[in-house]
Amino acid sequence: MDVRLAYGDNGLVVSMPAGRTTVVTPEFAPGVAEPGAELRRALRHPVAGPPLRERVRAQQSVAISLCDATRPQPREAMISAILEELDGVISLDDVVLLVATGTHRGNTDAEIRAMLGDRIADSVRVVNHDARDPGSLTWCGTFGNGVPVWLNRLWVQADVRITTGFVEPHFFAGFSGGPKLVAPGLAGLETVLVLHDARRIGHPNARWGICEGNPVHDDVRAAAAATHVDFALDVILNRDKEIVAAFGGDLLAMHAAARAVSGRLSMAPVPAPFDVVVTTNSGFPLDQNLYQSVKGMSAAATIVKPGGLIVCAAECRDGFPDHGSYREVLASAASPSALLAEIESRERTVPDQWQVQLQAKVQTMADVGVYSSFISDDDLRAAHLEPVHDVAAAVDEALAARGPSARVCVLPEGPQTIPYLA
Repeated sequence: MDVRLAYGDNGLVVSMPAGRTTVVTPEFAPGVAEPGAELRRALRHPVAGPPLRERVRAQQSVAISLCDATRPQPREAMISAILEELDGVISLDDVVLLVATGTHRGNTDAEIRAMLGDRIADSVRVVNHDARDPGSLTWCGTFGNGVPVWLNRLWVQADVRITTGFVEPHFFAGFSGGPKLVAPGLAGLETVLVLHDARRIGHPNARWGICEGNPVHDDVRAAAAATHVDFALDVILNRDKEIVAAFGGDLLAMHAAARAVSGRLSMAPVPAPFDVVVTTNSGFPLDQNLYQSVKGMSAAATIVKPGGLIVCAAECRDGFPDHGSYREVLASAASPSALLAEIESRERTVPDQWQVQLQAKVQTMADVGVYSSFISDDDLRAAHLEPVHDVAAAVDEALAARGPSARVCVLPEGPQTIPYLA
């Protein structure tokens, strides 16, 4: 049987053995017929609190946070809807769009124009958040479980603060969107390192689909609530990156409503673990580097047998990437188990620790192979990953080695579907 994997821009078709293969995909919800109307509805009829236009007064400054280029957020549609809703109330000169990069690199002018369109890029100030620039940050206080909160100065100084994002299950924060567009999105490096330290992400509740009782998300919510958001707008997307539904209003109530719908569409039970799991990182832009592709591996790890095989198809056109310490830390120990032990014993704090820790956890549970068009075999092996040149052949070989009862599960959309053991 042929299965189309989300891979890069164009996908990857692989042949899986009929009768031994289970394919798990999100429940498909069609995109709304009129995305602009759906976004206006969310702005005018919020989940909680008054409509957006009633929360903003003339001559106020407005800061709007948005996802960076590693996320498939429909930014142009969402920002356009907000600006149109506030037309006649505020001046565009008083608006700043903050790209919530967290610790990622800043986006280029070409990327920003692809994200927002030329009209918005030319008429509104757009600023990449820089977690490593102390001069761009403001101290806000200590919140949650001892989290020192530094946030983007332009965000803190704005009279009105609006978050925009999209909601899907997240591998250690429970769900994306909502308060994550404040911290880690607009937070300083020190704040991010504490939110994502080994103790928090090593907690059993720091996983897909759990927010309350998840020490990562508990502190993310605490930081956002303590520093105030005036309005929040999130969407849910289908596999075609179309808007399925929009949610607006008070930050935490809005996010709770959105993630209830997201969980219903994207989380699926399976009866038993599998010998082999083939996964992706949902195609471009989500699979543009290995750092992000740990999410696809983590989704597969929820249903793979101990000692099984995970094959992750991720294009990785941006490599590891080269910025940050992810590549260096991965190669700093002799094995995934040694790396994991070092992180957990020393509470090792480095900017990319959380991705390294989660990758090491997955690799201590199962063998992990990666099919990538852009990362060399030697570089993959240095990261303790096995190069895969033919996904179907790797699956056939693994099933043959494990006997006639061995089974494979395929997650064509990667972390867009979160399987769990029923």
